[in-house]
Amino acid sequence: MEYDEFVLLVAQRADVPEQQAAALTRATMMTLAERITAGQATDLAEYLPAELAPPLMPPVDLGQSFDTDEFVRRVCGRADTDETVARRGVAAVCMTLREAVPADEFQDTLDQLPSGFPAL
Repeated sequence: MEYDEFVLLVAQRADVPEQQAAALTRATMMTLAERITAGQATDLAEYLPAELAPPLMPPVDLGQSFDTDEFVRRVCGRADTDETVARRGVAAVCMTLREAVPADEFQDTLDQLPSGFPAL
C-alpha cells in the first residue's frame, strides 16, 4: 500500500480532511512506537510505506505501558485535535494497518496493546 492511499483511507474512515489524516497517522505511529517493542515496530515498518517508518521507529526501545485513554491523549497532543477526532483517527489508522500488513503482524501488534484498544 502506498502512503497516499494509506492517508486517503484514514481520511475517509475518520471523516477528516487528508491533511488532518496525515497528522493523525503520524501521531498514531509515534504513539504506537512508544507502546510496542522496537522489534515489533521494525516488523510493522517492513510492510508499510517508507513515509510511515520514521515515526514508528524511535531511536531507543521504549515499550512503555499505558492504557488506551493515554494513547488517545498522546495522539490528541501530537495531532493538535480533540479527543473525539483522535479516537476516530486512531481507529482509522488501525483499520488501515490491518489491511496493510499481514494478519500475524497485526495480531502481534495488538497483543502488545492495552486490552480495550481493539474497541476503538
